[in-house]
Amino acid sequence: MSEGIVVCGAGIVGLATALALARRRQPVSVLAPAAAVPPAPAAHYHPRVYALSPASQRFLAELGIWDALPAARMAPVDAMEVHGDADGAVTLTAWQAAQPHLAWIVEASEIERVLAQAVRLSGIPWITDRCVGYQRGMLLTEGGAQLRAGLAVGADGASSPLRSAAGLDHRSVPYDAVGLVTHLDADLPHHGTAMQWFRDDGVLALLPLPDTERGPQVSMVWSAPAAQARALQALPAEEQARQLSRHLAHITAGRLGEVRMNIGLHGFPLFVEHAQMVAPGVALAGDAAHRVHPLAGQGLNLGLGDAEALATIVAQREPYRGPGDLRVLRRYQRARAEPVLAMRLVTDGLHRLFASRGAPAAWLRNAGMRWVDAMPSIKRLLIEQASRG
Repeated sequence: MSEGIVVCGAGIVGLATALALARRRQPVSVLAPAAAVPPAPAAHYHPRVYALSPASQRFLAELGIWDALPAARMAPVDAMEVHGDADGAVTLTAWQAAQPHLAWIVEASEIERVLAQAVRLSGIPWITDRCVGYQRGMLLTEGGAQLRAGLAVGADGASSPLRSAAGLDHRSVPYDAVGLVTHLDADLPHHGTAMQWFRDDGVLALLPLPDTERGPQVSMVWSAPAAQARALQALPAEEQARQLSRHLAHITAGRLGEVRMNIGLHGFPLFVEHAQMVAPGVALAGDAAHRVHPLAGQGLNLGLGDAEALATIVAQREPYRGPGDLRVLRRYQRARAEPVLAMRLVTDGLHRLFASRGAPAAWLRNAGMRWVDAMPSIKRLLIEQASRG
């Protein structure tokens, strides 16, 4: 094949990167196992959901897939409540920054399904194989094929085979915490409000989801200490549900009344990771390039920001440079360095601040939240920063 661009990975970031490149008239193919994501049953919601920022929404609209997402399965976020572990609290609303919404909560499976349909309808070649090696511009696949690539894009996840094969530096630090996710039925409506509690036993987020025939529904993301998470996961299902319901009622002080699990409890270990994003002929995007603590819900937004920046910079390169030219790829690296580093520092710093059990740190973090809540200009700045990819 010609020396075009090959995107390794068919997750959200990989498919969005391929579609963005194709929209900018770049020759691109997808290298990944076939992805078939059927529409979800009406009453069932995928356990993994994402909070898409306005910047991500605009990017997906540019790709032509935003309007294809089922509106009835999305929940706009109009306000956010952030609670400390004492009397500190911050409330952010969309109207404070003159925005229609702060974010949209969307199921991962719906985004993947619509992106996969768009990629196929766009005529982008999809090679149903898997990258297992890379040597001097040649991708080696699980099926034994050798594919010449002017640029190989690693959007193949946190364990990226392309990153390893290309020898890109990668650093990973575990948090000794587990992200626990489930969906909950609630007694009281959420009114489009995302709620978050920072405590010394982790960070709890309750994200609005569309109501079901049972009533209001929210998605839980709890970054729990590993030992506490493992103990909860080891319980029989009924006891697990009872204990989680009691614990959430204590943390939230009954903010949504009684909450009850309506799907199983899922868990994944948490890390902070960053990698060398580029090398001659290779660029990384999404989880292959970086992972941050999920407390700000910005992981996918960073990945979609990678996809948009990479496609734009590659398409705008000088005619005499190939897509894998290191000077071109370093422009991409520079464009993403500040937003990725800023988000890593903020999320890691907040995690460490609230994990500290000392009295001075407790006073500082709650006093800081009270100060922010009293400063409309600071709140507006926070909303604007969070709105970017």
